[in-house]
Amino acid sequence: MAIIAAAGLILIAAWQDFIAWKIRNWTVLTLVADYALLALIRWAGPPGAGILAGIDSDSPLQGDLAAGLLLLTIGFALWALRMLGAGDAKLFFPIGLFVGLNHLFSFAVGLAAGGAVVSLALQFPVPLRYQACSALSRIEEIRKSRKVPYGVIMAAAALIAMYLRYFAA
Repeated sequence: MAIIAAAGLILIAAWQDFIAWKIRNWTVLTLVADYALLALIRWAGPPGAGILAGIDSDSPLQGDLAAGLLLLTIGFALWALRMLGAGDAKLFFPIGLFVGLNHLFSFAVGLAAGGAVVSLALQFPVPLRYQACSALSRIEEIRKSRKVPYGVIMAAAALIAMYLRYFAA
């Protein structure tokens, strides 16, 4: 359940970023609290699967924390260079916790692929006849502003990496 809740919260963060270029602190903090709950579930699990073991034992708690701190550091550096918003930078930490060190590469590949697809897609205007749809109208607004809601790309990459970690075996 904690993984499903995390996926839902990550989708909420993506939606917040898409709508207003902002990711609310409550979303990031709730994701961190959800991860803490997951860590407690691991700790309370069967013998041999203590708090230092991951659900699939391939990424212990230390690896999750390392991934979160690494992504937070990268996010902070990108924010300091004004390449990323503060909400996006903060969102990197809980994403790293849930993705884990062993699945960080799949997250990075998803992030790069998503960035390339969005960058290419935003080169073309939305035809006027489709701009009546509010989502497509928002995409046109994003295209014109040249401000990309990176939280959407981060969320897609995170969900793929989380699927690979927790559900693909």
